[in-house]
Amino acid sequence: MAVADRAGLAGVVLTRPGPVAWATGGLNAPIDRSAPVDLVWLALGADRATVVTTAVEAPRLAAEHDLAGLGLDLVAVPWWAHDAFVSAAATAAGAPPADLGADDHPAFGHDLSVGLTETRLALDAGEQAQLRSLGRDAATAVEGALGAWRPGEQDRDVAARVAADVERMGALAPVLLVGGDDRVRRFRHPVAVGAPMHELVMAVLVASRDGRHVALTRYASARPVDDDLADGLTAARRLHRRTLGACRPGTTAGAVMTEVAAAYADEGAPTAWQQHYQGGPIGYGQREFEIAPGQSDSPWWTTRLPAGCAVAWNPSLPGGAKDEDTYLLGDDGPELVTSTADWPTADDLQPARPAVLVAGH
Repeated sequence: MAVADRAGLAGVVLTRPGPVAWATGGLNAPIDRSAPVDLVWLALGADRATVVTTAVEAPRLAAEHDLAGLGLDLVAVPWWAHDAFVSAAATAAGAPPADLGADDHPAFGHDLSVGLTETRLALDAGEQAQLRSLGRDAATAVEGALGAWRPGEQDRDVAARVAADVERMGALAPVLLVGGDDRVRRFRHPVAVGAPMHELVMAVLVASRDGRHVALTRYASARPVDDDLADGLTAARRLHRRTLGACRPGTTAGAVMTEVAAAYADEGAPTAWQQHYQGGPIGYGQREFEIAPGQSDSPWWTTRLPAGCAVAWNPSLPGGAKDEDTYLLGDDGPELVTSTADWPTADDLQPARPAVLVAGH
């Protein structure tokens, strides 16, 4: 309600999976994993918090969650009634839809999505612990799948191992890319197509559990990679370290993007950032927001990254090199959360970054 109070509004209605998961502790396990609007809404008024859902989902939520203990009322609406969610949420929040804030839902009069996102960037101690657990599990899934890869195996078989482990750990994989050989060098997003991978494999995972997300990328190779890719990966790691170095708590996202642009220029590739997403804060979305260098008119440009914010940067260079992991920001520096003790590191520089795993080593 703090965001609504600052806007002078009577209440706020959360309708999207990320905001609802943040506000409810992740009780809204997705039914349709691709839906931008959830089947579980949260309506917040001056003295009442109400979960609004369909009559299909209400019995499960009531049976499997201590809603009263969480201070939540429950309202069920017919699944077929077009305006039932909006009407029930407005009644619960105690104001007409036009007078309520929301997370960019068009039925409500005030878009509070920027303020809501900024408010949830700082993860509390419990959220950070859960993110660390998810990060270990996600890294275990990717690294285990690549460690079992043998030259000639198809990309879809590696992706299936990652997906199976992710699901087994109670998580989801909203982004899962596995590609190999020349496709890695040609395409930034080599989606699995059933192709055999003889020399090189790259796996990219965004994993989600209880609404929280982590991201990482790993490589494996049949033999030490060629000089061009090795040099590119070394440069991508330098880019990543400089980006992380700019992420001191309290720094604006715009200042980080300015450092990103300078880092690419110093690598002799001043326009390479234009060829791929650079990542950003991660948490209750696979990225909470993304901006590019120079976008000073973006509402995110002046957003400050607080202590406890999770970030997943994604620097990359032509020829197949990229470097990605999830970190928590703190006063003592960034803390890597997508890691296991079983993966080789590239060099002695800090923060240590993953190397390419050579098959059989």
